Amino acid sequence: MFHSRPSRCRWPAALRGLAVSLLAAASLVLSGCAGYRLGPTSGVAAGEKSVQVQPFLNQTLEPRLSDPCTRALRQQLQRDGTYRLATRDDGDIVVSGILTRYQRFELSLAPNDALTVRDFRLLLTAQVTATERSSGKVILNRPVNGVTLIRVGSDLASAERQALPLLAADLARNITALLADGSW
Repeated sequence: MFHSRPSRCRWPAALRGLAVSLLAAASLVLSGCAGYRLGPTSGVAAGEKSVQVQPFLNQTLEPRLSDPCTRALRQQLQRDGTYRLATRDDGDIVVSGILTRYQRFELSLAPNDALTVRDFRLLLTAQVTATERSSGKVILNRPVNGVTLIRVGSDLASAERQALPLLAADLARNITALLADGSW
């Protein structure tokens, strides 16, 4: 009697190499995500605490900076989701800010005129303070910067006015990152 072995399905060498490569790539991708955490990195559950944002005070010589900065911070905190935004006087954390510096730095000049500035870098600095309402403990007290670039056309004031929401949004992102990722 002759016993025949069932035939094994053998993959061609090219397919085996491809399968090994795909398995190696999948293991690398999956191991790279091993340290990823979903949600806030500060250890606080999303929405567990609330934040009240007080209007920023403007101590710069540039008018009308306070409202866009306060609005941008409130929007960014809502977008981030680490904290609930408190609209009344009931926030667990009270955030206040004083706009202390507004500066314009020349980046490039017009090609035909060495005195005419074409691009500026705008810098806005705020002294930001975050305090726990219940204990009065100051959890954040430091200067935070916001930066944006503008191209000057025929009117510098209009260009700065149009860039103000971008400048306020950058400042708000930096403040929110400090609040959300803080280890306090």
